[in-house]
Amino acid sequence: MANQLKTVLLLGILTGLFLAIGHLIGGKQGMIIAFFVALAMNFFSYFFSDKVALAMYGAREIPYEEAPWLHQMVEDLAARAGIPKPKIYLAPIHIPNAFATGRDPNHAAVAVTSGILQILNRDELRGVLAHELGHIKNRDILISSIAATIGGAISMLANMAYFSSIFGGDREENSNPVAHIIGALILFIVAPLAATLIQMAISRSREFIADETGAKISGCPLCLANALRKLEEIAHNPNLQSLAAQEVNPGTAHMMIVNPLKADTIMKLFSTHPPTEERVKRLEEMARTLRY
Repeated sequence: MANQLKTVLLLGILTGLFLAIGHLIGGKQGMIIAFFVALAMNFFSYFFSDKVALAMYGAREIPYEEAPWLHQMVEDLAARAGIPKPKIYLAPIHIPNAFATGRDPNHAAVAVTSGILQILNRDELRGVLAHELGHIKNRDILISSIAATIGGAISMLANMAYFSSIFGGDREENSNPVAHIIGALILFIVAPLAATLIQMAISRSREFIADETGAKISGCPLCLANALRKLEEIAHNPNLQSLAAQEVNPGTAHMMIVNPLKADTIMKLFSTHPPTEERVKRLEEMARTLRY
């Protein structure tokens, strides 16, 4: 519940930031134009991102005959989650990971990599798949699309202000052009940065919620915790960093259950995922609670 409220609060702050900057720069008209341009840009992403992401990794749908145990596992988890069974895809890459995509539970897919099928046992894989179904159940694609639309509109307004200050705009004759340009430059940098930070915070809160939802769906929080430990260890293996860079597109790394491209030097504020140790700690606490 706390993370749900956090998501609502962050979306509210992001919306408030957009309204304030829009009114400051272009008034109501400029604000509306920027919003609808950003909305149009994200429309394609919302409706077709599933096909793009799957095609990017050369993923193919797994027929039932090829892995009946996997289909039965996903079917059981989907029934427990109260959603339709999503399509199951295999991404032929060595880096172990998984992700969910699709705009709603009726148009969803889960993808597993060849690597994750090799390193996780079935209980751990069940925990991972439950996490991904949690994303689908919670409509996280829709939430991230809303955040991306507002964030994109904020960046667009900041760009409008910056280029308007350079090429003349509506500055008054007695205004200080240098101060005007400096102010626009600060806005050009700070506004998109603030929007990005809020988007990243929303993404981290949704990961916590998917962990909790997935643990409830599977009934085994420790299964997911154990899987996260393994995936995190591999993500930090220096011998696999170059392989991850070759196989994983940075634009889709946020979709995966553990970001395979992150490094120790990345600041938490700019991370799309919460620290794995914190996720594991929360899951272990859930497991202790379920025992009593």
